[in-house]
Amino acid sequence: MTEQLYYQDSYIKDFEAVVLSCIPNGNHFEAVLDRTAFFPEGGGQCADTGVLHIENREIQVFDVQERNGEIIHFIDKEILPGQTVIGELDFQERFSKMQQHTGEHIISGIVHRRFGYENVGFHLGKEEVTMDYDGPLTPEELRSIEYEANQVVAENREIRAYFPGTEELEKIPYRSKKELQGKIRIVEIQDCDICACCAPHVKTTGNVGLIKITNAIRYKGGMRLWITCGMRALEDYNQKEASVVQISNMLSAKQQEVTDAVKRLTEEIQQLKEKAAKMQERLVMGYLESEKVVLKENPNANLLLFEKELDAMAMRNFVNAGMELTKGVCGAFVGDEKQGFRYVLGSSGDIREIGKKLNAAFQGKGGGKPPMIQGSLVGQEEKIREFLEKVL
Repeated sequence: MTEQLYYQDSYIKDFEAVVLSCIPNGNHFEAVLDRTAFFPEGGGQCADTGVLHIENREIQVFDVQERNGEIIHFIDKEILPGQTVIGELDFQERFSKMQQHTGEHIISGIVHRRFGYENVGFHLGKEEVTMDYDGPLTPEELRSIEYEANQVVAENREIRAYFPGTEELEKIPYRSKKELQGKIRIVEIQDCDICACCAPHVKTTGNVGLIKITNAIRYKGGMRLWITCGMRALEDYNQKEASVVQISNMLSAKQQEVTDAVKRLTEEIQQLKEKAAKMQERLVMGYLESEKVVLKENPNANLLLFEKELDAMAMRNFVNAGMELTKGVCGAFVGDEKQGFRYVLGSSGDIREIGKKLNAAFQGKGGGKPPMIQGSLVGQEEKIREFLEKVL
């Protein structure tokens, strides 16, 4: 049985151990030590990583798992039973995980006390932390929870982790996401939370640092929250600050006024879109009006419009209106001969068969249902016009 040093002191960064076994498995090796400070994956938290030092060699520990009561270290090189190693954790990563996990306990304790909701899901990865609760929370309630959580941090309350005896455990009103068997470890945050948990935590709430709820969505009848704590929260703030500064500079607006500036820009863009749509509508309808003379002489003439730029709505409107005027093919082609064209075609005839032949002739693809199809192709305007004249 491996001695679990992370239960004795979660701040242990390095330790000495003896190799009990090491077996190959594919392109890696699986080692068991007589003692370890590497926490295996569990409790919603991914495993610690780091290195083993032995005889001037550095062996990477890239995963740790508990299997049938044994703690397995996944390593990239072989070590021999009986050898002594020095284990060194990636403590920056470990400390960050302790900050995140303790932050989750603080928020879950507040949510449980104030609303009676249970934490029914938790994931602590290298990039994000999510928690799932079995009840809804309003934006105002979330801001209040966040504020109280940071008050708990500021008060630097004691955090106690221990294995109570059977009689003592029966008297403890602890939270747990599932039914537990065997020895149960309790993590208690003074006047905030009591929870069954196997993972390492910081020793006082002040070590958590800033707690920030970064996102929240309705999820399975309850809520899913994203949080970030400590140095991750600082990194998150720095990234968002950099974005705000860049947006501020691009819009020539003060940082605290970027939201209003973006709203104004969005409104201006919408107005321009509406103006462009009206201009495109006049363009296509003007073209149809000019072709009426031709259609009087030849009611079966094709109506084909080639333009560099035209939005999808204007293309469809052109084809819909054109099909009312001609018994031939009405088509809008947008793009150029080098990059290719997007197209919309319509006809009272078998337009799908025409589309198949057109695509085959001009490296095209697309389809749809009669009386209108759409797609893309590559070709010269003159050749496309000639083809559609002949295919009818």
